Amino acid sequence: MATFLYRLGRWTFVRRRLVTFLWVAVLAAVGVLAAKAPAAPDDGFAMPGTEAQKAFDLMNERFPGGHADGASARLVFVAPSGQKITAAPNQQAVERTVGELAGSEQVTSAVDPFKMKGAVSADGTTAYATVSYSAKAGEVSKTATDTLEQAAQHGRDAGLKVEIGGTALMAKPDAGGSSEAIGMALSAVVLVITFGSLLAAGLPLLTAVIGVGLGMALITALGSTLGLSTTTGTLAMMLGLAVGIDYAVFIVSRYRAELAEGRTPQEAAGRAVGTAGSAVVFAGLTVVIALAGLSVVGIPILAKMGMAAAGTVVIAVLVALTLVPALLGFLGRKVLPRKARKARGAAAPGAKENGGARWARFILRRPLAVLLGGVIGLGVLAAPALDLRLGLPGDESKPTSTTQRRAYDLLSEGFGPGFNGPLTVMVDAKGVADPKAAADEVAKKVSGLPGVIAVTPPMFNQAGDTALLNAVPATGPSEAETKDIVHAIRHDAAGLKTATGATVLVSGTTAMNIDVSQKMSDALVPYLAVVVGLAVILLMIVFRSLLVPLKAALGFLLSVVAALGAVVAVFQWGWLANLIGVEQTGPVMSMMPIFMIGVVFGLAMDYEVFLVTRIREGFVHGEEPGEAIVTGFRHNARVVTAAAFIMIAVFAGFIGMSEPMIKMMGLGLAAAVAFDAFIVRMTIVPAVLALLGRRAWWLPRWLDRLIPDVDVEGSKLVTAAPEPAPARESVTV
Repeated sequence: MATFLYRLGRWTFVRRRLVTFLWVAVLAAVGVLAAKAPAAPDDGFAMPGTEAQKAFDLMNERFPGGHADGASARLVFVAPSGQKITAAPNQQAVERTVGELAGSEQVTSAVDPFKMKGAVSADGTTAYATVSYSAKAGEVSKTATDTLEQAAQHGRDAGLKVEIGGTALMAKPDAGGSSEAIGMALSAVVLVITFGSLLAAGLPLLTAVIGVGLGMALITALGSTLGLSTTTGTLAMMLGLAVGIDYAVFIVSRYRAELAEGRTPQEAAGRAVGTAGSAVVFAGLTVVIALAGLSVVGIPILAKMGMAAAGTVVIAVLVALTLVPALLGFLGRKVLPRKARKARGAAAPGAKENGGARWARFILRRPLAVLLGGVIGLGVLAAPALDLRLGLPGDESKPTSTTQRRAYDLLSEGFGPGFNGPLTVMVDAKGVADPKAAADEVAKKVSGLPGVIAVTPPMFNQAGDTALLNAVPATGPSEAETKDIVHAIRHDAAGLKTATGATVLVSGTTAMNIDVSQKMSDALVPYLAVVVGLAVILLMIVFRSLLVPLKAALGFLLSVVAALGAVVAVFQWGWLANLIGVEQTGPVMSMMPIFMIGVVFGLAMDYEVFLVTRIREGFVHGEEPGEAIVTGFRHNARVVTAAAFIMIAVFAGFIGMSEPMIKMMGLGLAAAVAFDAFIVRMTIVPAVLALLGRRAWWLPRWLDRLIPDVDVEGSKLVTAAPEPAPARESVTV
């Protein structure tokens, strides 16, 4: 592989104008297709294989025109202090407010609370009106939401407290442009400090933007065909930008090092792509495996996000291998600092001790103490993860400054905490002799369960063969007691089927959250087996070792659990929450653990490949194990550190977004990269390699014969005599 990539690097360097033109042409063509492509569909949130989703699908089938997937709003009315909402003036104000919404744009129904059983609290101070929309959540028109907010304001003008809950005011997540700008700005600062050259710093940023632009344009162009929406591309944008910069940084860094060794720019480009490019290929493959593996979880939106991000990573690899050396052909020696370009006869950068080499020697003197310190430190950081609670964000997780959260609190105060998370029980009585008797029996059974405070009368569809009833628990949607009620109803479903002949299904947001968490838990072990297993095999090919890939996988587990601990501490416990704009704590998003495992595993292997391939390169070239560690750190510690800072900056930029899920993703990924790069890869890895010595690179002979020799470290390139250069140049990389 190194030989092929070496030739590719030299060819793209020579044919730089053609290669650059081709990339620009492809970007322009895909951009035109994206501009003309039809709008992408809504992602929706489907959970195939779960009871909640089965009930939801059946609801759409049996209640046509009911808009089960449409947005809804709850207007909560509270009478002035000391008054009742049922007082004539207050009741008239409520009826006028609801009347304004009936028949307005996208509204299918607006139910007067005084004409609906149970819509007025027992103490008579609070009432709520339900407004249903034909559009889905996030797609309600501005005219419709303006009408809703104006109606609420008219109620307030009449002296009532009015708040709006539900999904009607839900907005689509912002694209995160400001977050990307922050990440890019911080990355530029890190690159300038690392390279000491504006041109060298600007090249990775330029190529990363081109790669992400092409990836996002492809997602838009194929959106209607493959069902990829703007939400699908969030992860692709985040990862594409991060790895795009990192991969280019490693190619540029190696190119500068080869120039400093006295090689011509063309030869330096070939060797940079042949060596660092090989690491980029395998690092990219590990990320692709981890992202594509999200498909085994069985959640369509997660699978689409993973595949879209994997495609963007592939583009980032191709850009690093072709466009980066082509642009280096235009820059030549200008990627070096001015002083380095003027220097003559100085020693090559690898010949002097730098911070990376000194750090490696420190670890070599006391590897066991360093190893124990790193493991114990990550263990302490991971401790909060023991209290991990999963759920899907609802109105209760929103800041108290929002009307949705205030509506949630008012409903809890007026009707009880369980009122915000009612369970939808569907009675499928198709083919049953007496559907009404069957539905009544189900209602009686559910109302008798501990923790259920109210059950609405069954509501039948037009055909009269399917009924819906709502069970209101005494506890909130995210409480364990509510989960027990869902399990109890499902446990009794078999007995009810025998007694009545009807099938009983539990759905609703609360039940869906429970099913999501369960599905995530069930998929975790198979996902880890597939992703970690494939990646270990890949790393075994890269390093030709059994112990190094296993060490890499164990180190990843430490960093991802520590990152989950940080997420729990901030978003669940509230530690330092105000610093990043988290106004309300709550359970961690159900998809977060498996999502972090997929993304962080790929990123963790990036640094493993970049750092350890350089260590193996020294070992293969005849150095003792300890000296090979020092050599690897002398050459790559600085650039790995810079790459980690860049990735942390990119992810941290997303913490400023308003969407709680994206904010949580940004913090979790930034923390994971920090823990993995600086504690695991830069500390624990060299300590383990020092303790193992030559055993780290042991591979059984029979396995050695089976595994292909891909020559990632470029040992075959060493035999080729370097092209002569006028003089040696000194540069720090």
